[in-house]
Amino acid sequence: MDLITTIKRREFLKSMGLISAGTYATGLGVFSLGSCDSTPAFNKREAVLNLLTSTGKQDYIPSGFFVHFGEGFQWGDAAVARHLEYFKAIDMDFIKIQYEALFPAIDIIQKPEDWAKMPFYKKDFYEKQLYVVKELVKQGKKMAPVIATFYSPFMCAGHSVTSQLVTEHLKQDPESVKKGLEIITDSVMIFLKECKKLGVDGFLAPTQGNEAFRFQDPNIFLDYIKPTDMVVQNEINDGCICNVLHICDYEGPYDDVSPFVDYPGHIVNLSDVIAGERVPLKELYAMFGERPIMGGLEKRGPILTGTDKEIHTRVNEVLREAPDRFILGAECALLGEVDWKKVRTAVDTGHAVSKS
Repeated sequence: MDLITTIKRREFLKSMGLISAGTYATGLGVFSLGSCDSTPAFNKREAVLNLLTSTGKQDYIPSGFFVHFGEGFQWGDAAVARHLEYFKAIDMDFIKIQYEALFPAIDIIQKPEDWAKMPFYKKDFYEKQLYVVKELVKQGKKMAPVIATFYSPFMCAGHSVTSQLVTEHLKQDPESVKKGLEIITDSVMIFLKECKKLGVDGFLAPTQGNEAFRFQDPNIFLDYIKPTDMVVQNEINDGCICNVLHICDYEGPYDDVSPFVDYPGHIVNLSDVIAGERVPLKELYAMFGERPIMGGLEKRGPILTGTDKEIHTRVNEVLREAPDRFILGAECALLGEVDWKKVRTAVDTGHAVSKS
């Protein structure tokens, strides 16, 4: 960070009342000069939430890079500790709670009419996940916005019988599949309402089903998948202050994202490659009503394998083309072997940039 950028960032933080005259901004937070107390005073909550309500250009670039923690860190206090360790290690501006309570695979659904047999999972099914949410809200909310992940009803259906089978059943007999999707939606709503009671600031809210490979008939998505999406999206939109609409490309890319434009969400997270072409981030920003865009980096790109210099260069390229309100991230969770130090390099590069 050069001196001019440091001064600009420091003046911005002072104007927000987030640091006092005796503090100094660094990539590790804000530290008091002439003091032995090195506890970060920088208020990530204010920086992110002010971005969501501001209509002007931002001076501070928040970051959100999400990972899967894997075996041994899915439940209980081990999961809570791992989330906080990652949050602090990379200096991220969110505490994003990984979702592990996947619907179990079942074999009672073999043909479309079997969807009426879809099990209904009640609150007890989510208890272990809710414990992680409760503890991370308790321990983390003072530091940053806390957002819980869930999966859309369509995605949960895929976890139950495979994505390929639910897709084929929707092509064959969508009215029958609809019954199962409605059962799943009612179950997901239990989890969302319980998370809201626990005090989450919002959710990472993914959607799938409109990928380019999925359906030749667009009405299958519009008439059978989107309505269940909107039920859960509207639930989290009621009372939450920091929801991330995540247009998930894990299963495949999209030729058209216009069906998602009317989805709620304070932040929009998606790939900038649509129909095989890279779309300028500013165009996506305009398309989604000038809501902050989260993304810019590839989940399998330099942030996984690049040198510090390559990561620094790529982040600065992204930020030069970024819209007025932007959060640095990837289009989806980082995949493969993730070196936290490389992620930290990306975050530090974004934090050091002044857009004023």
